[in-house]
Amino acid sequence: MPLAWSRRALVAITIIFAATIIAVAQANQFTVEQVKSYPFPNELTAAASGSRIAWAFNEQGQRNIWVSEGPDFRARKLTNYRMDDGQELTSVSISPDGKFVVYVRGGEHGANWFDVPPDPASLPVAQKIQIWSVPFAGGEPKLLAEGDDPEISPKSDRVAFVKERAIWTVPIDGSMEAKRMFYARGESLSPQWSPDGSRLAFVSSRGDHSFICIYTNQTTPILYLAPTTARDSTPRWSPDGKRVAFIRRPGAGGAPEPILQERAEPWSIWTADAATGEGKLLWKSPQTLRGSLPSTQGGTNLQWAAEGRIVFLSYMDGWPHLYSISESGGEPLLLTPGNYMAEYIKLSPDKRYLVFAGNAGKDADDIDRRHVVKVPVDRAEPQVMTPGDGLDWTPVVTGDGRSIAFISATAQRPPLPAVMPADGGNARLLAEDRIPANFPTAQLVTPKKIVFKSPDGVEVHAQLFEKQGGASVKPAIIFVHGGPPRQMLLGWNYSDYYSNAYALNQYLASRGFIVLSVNYRLGIGYGYEFHNPKDAGSRGASEYTDVRTAAEYLRSLPQVDQKRIGIYGGSYGGFLTAMALARNSNLFAAGVDIHGVHDWTVDRGRTLLEPRYEKAPDTQQALDLAWKSSPVAFINTWKSPVLLIQGDDDRNVRFSQMVDLVQRLEKAGVTFEQVVIPDDTHHFLHHANWVKVDKAAAAFFEKMFHPGAR
Repeated sequence: MPLAWSRRALVAITIIFAATIIAVAQANQFTVEQVKSYPFPNELTAAASGSRIAWAFNEQGQRNIWVSEGPDFRARKLTNYRMDDGQELTSVSISPDGKFVVYVRGGEHGANWFDVPPDPASLPVAQKIQIWSVPFAGGEPKLLAEGDDPEISPKSDRVAFVKERAIWTVPIDGSMEAKRMFYARGESLSPQWSPDGSRLAFVSSRGDHSFICIYTNQTTPILYLAPTTARDSTPRWSPDGKRVAFIRRPGAGGAPEPILQERAEPWSIWTADAATGEGKLLWKSPQTLRGSLPSTQGGTNLQWAAEGRIVFLSYMDGWPHLYSISESGGEPLLLTPGNYMAEYIKLSPDKRYLVFAGNAGKDADDIDRRHVVKVPVDRAEPQVMTPGDGLDWTPVVTGDGRSIAFISATAQRPPLPAVMPADGGNARLLAEDRIPANFPTAQLVTPKKIVFKSPDGVEVHAQLFEKQGGASVKPAIIFVHGGPPRQMLLGWNYSDYYSNAYALNQYLASRGFIVLSVNYRLGIGYGYEFHNPKDAGSRGASEYTDVRTAAEYLRSLPQVDQKRIGIYGGSYGGFLTAMALARNSNLFAAGVDIHGVHDWTVDRGRTLLEPRYEKAPDTQQALDLAWKSSPVAFINTWKSPVLLIQGDDDRNVRFSQMVDLVQRLEKAGVTFEQVVIPDDTHHFLHHANWVKVDKAAAAFFEKMFHPGAR
């Protein structure tokens, strides 16, 4: 009897123990909806005076303008848009006197290829791109006009903006209808008010050349600044309003150059007299590949600062660094020495120093983070303002110069606005209560930095997501970002698109997958040669070597099941996913290809074969190489199943790329599934569609790999 009783007790204890394990496992799981419920702040800006800041918050598709003001910096919602209609809020700015917030609602930031704005919610009413203003103190937003790229006058009384290839103006309070500011040939772009608000500099694009112009009033002729056949851009006024600095590049034309030959892209900085238009060369880029026009965020980031300094960014020493040069000429001064990059650069209100986001710091892992950095415009004394294991980006200095506002995140906590003293000190988070109560902050893993070398010696950084416990041998997923000039980080990303990818990586890890996020060559953050590798993209797809090596790295881990390795990515990451499945189905057992490019010759081929008498000497060679760099060239060796996902209003990658691939896969007998999102774009502007995409990707991998199996 005692023996029988002990057996019953043992069984009971075993059942209780198993139930406890299941309960703990369930408690540590979360849904896609939960991990996608984070609010995402962007468009952070500050007024030119006082301590007022504003930003846009995307809360599960509900996008609104939020504001805050020192000294308490209490976050306050300013608008009340309640629908997930996919209409972005961009170009957020505060009038210099701090009384109005101006913003653009509608469209797709950075990808407006067509005149018709996207309608991701499939509403039966035509969408518009509109400029709005709302009092900072509160009140109803006022529609100013249809248009884009608003620029508030230093007098805080009116807004210049771009509409119908021209520049228009409207009172900031909406008291009068907008009207065209002036007539000028070509396409008028990039309006820039003079410091006193009496004149407007702008770019007049004429196709193969462009001018920098100044408009004064209806009776004064438009002034052209040192006009030539060059392409001039980026006008920047001197603090006293007497001169304008701008970027000059050669005009289009000339005999066709070899397509596959790498060439320097020269550019220069000019200044011109704002009264006479007479110009002079200030600085000319070195005739090297590194000296070419920078392609990181903000391009040249030209600024006319105090102390008679003009600031710009260049890759000429191998990293995207800030330089300043005297307004009278001379040698440029490197402001940010070291192996790190500078992006999202802002000039302080007094124009004496710059703040930016940089992967700088004393910790070896900082190269895969972002921190706020501050540097004077006249000396190389950069200071990391936010050291540690967090991530901080898009800093701005308040108008009173007392505070720096920025966006802050960690590996677990999603991005939130923050403020800190401009001289340094502790940062304070804003709007913490906007993170939903059921957001799984405590259940997210901390990704681990991984570094491996490709066979050709290129050093590749990656982040490994792994939840402890579970099966002794697990399936693994490689994530490849898009762009490709992007960098995934050791925490939440400063891009809403890649914050979504980070959330999905965390979800997959929670479901028992090991996830490796790979920063392959062509990405930013690791210097010029990594960003601009040889034989990449349509010239040979050398970056795929890094992806294949990542799979081999995973195969070397004892906890990874070599037969259950998958891959997913969007855009350029979709291209690399398709390439992996087509070329190495022996390594990649399944994949999710989200709006990827599959045939480089479709668009590039049209350019190469355009009807003109002269042809580049290597036209056919370039076409052949583009084909060999395309996944469709390897359809015969594509064996692994794939899930294809794309919105059919994609303005970055033609939807025909997916349509074409479906026909090829079907004919080749490859197993595939497809999710088509009608009316949404490359960025899935509708929150519900992002949830749908993420759930579909996760479900596909779970069906293919059964992560709970041992």
